[in-house]
Amino acid sequence: MTADLTDAVTEVFEEHRPVLDGVAYRMLGRVADAEDVVQEAWLRWSAADHAQVREPRGYLVRITTRLAIDRLRQAQSRRESYVGSWLPEPLVTDLDPAAVTAQQHDGADRVVLSESVSLAMLVVLESLSPLERAVFVLREAFGFPYAEIAGTLERSEAAVRQLAGRARRHVAERKPRFEVDPKLRRDLTERFLKAAVEGDVQGLVSVLAPDVRMVSDSADGAKAPRRVILGSGKVSRFLAAVGPQGAQDPAFGFRLLELNGGPAALVTYDGRPDVVFSLDVADGVIQTVYLIRNPGKLAHLEDAGE
Repeated sequence: MTADLTDAVTEVFEEHRPVLDGVAYRMLGRVADAEDVVQEAWLRWSAADHAQVREPRGYLVRITTRLAIDRLRQAQSRRESYVGSWLPEPLVTDLDPAAVTAQQHDGADRVVLSESVSLAMLVVLESLSPLERAVFVLREAFGFPYAEIAGTLERSEAAVRQLAGRARRHVAERKPRFEVDPKLRRDLTERFLKAAVEGDVQGLVSVLAPDVRMVSDSADGAKAPRRVILGSGKVSRFLAAVGPQGAQDPAFGFRLLELNGGPAALVTYDGRPDVVFSLDVADGVIQTVYLIRNPGKLAHLEDAGE
């Protein structure tokens, strides 16, 4: 392969990388896994007979989706034995660039894209089969036509429509309510973090829904509740008990950043990510608190938000 051809092949791949990253992450819920899948797609693309590829974007999405399905099937068996709740790995976003394609998106489209990458939605997608998840991601998040999805999955268009209908019904039954006002979400995140750090139980109760849920994901010796904590009273008392301990230790730091299309709080210790709080907001209050303290899911956030 000549240098000019190599550059052209690389340029085409980089042009479509954002959508490949977006598909892989929504399929897998892990940044590292998504990066591995996209890297494997690059290796296959670089070795392909490009003269036979009529539509590079479709070809690359097809490779990435099939690789992601294979990786997801392997991951699901491991997640079944996961101790405590399994949550997706937080993704640093900026108006959700992982989903931005060559097309321009209006405000409504960006809301859909942001919701499709939220932790709450990714948790729901975990309950789909790999094929259902692939159809839902390609159709609902990226708007691919059914015929193209059918070619990607090597299924009939009728079968893909059935998978899409089943996935949509499943998601609709479990779909979290979603607050689209970024200013309100950021304000609630700031008030939540301030009250938690100060141990202000009433301040926490004021921003939490009465039936709020706190879901924690930890591993490798990191301490966090193994079970879901229910109710504003229990959640606020737990946070008020542990928050001031960190605030009084100068090694701890706190900052806001955008994760998964919305504001989140990152707690660091000696400059290293220690805890992420991501909040599911609706009806002007926090409906779900996601607490992620699995070191393997936080390492890539070391320089985030600085």
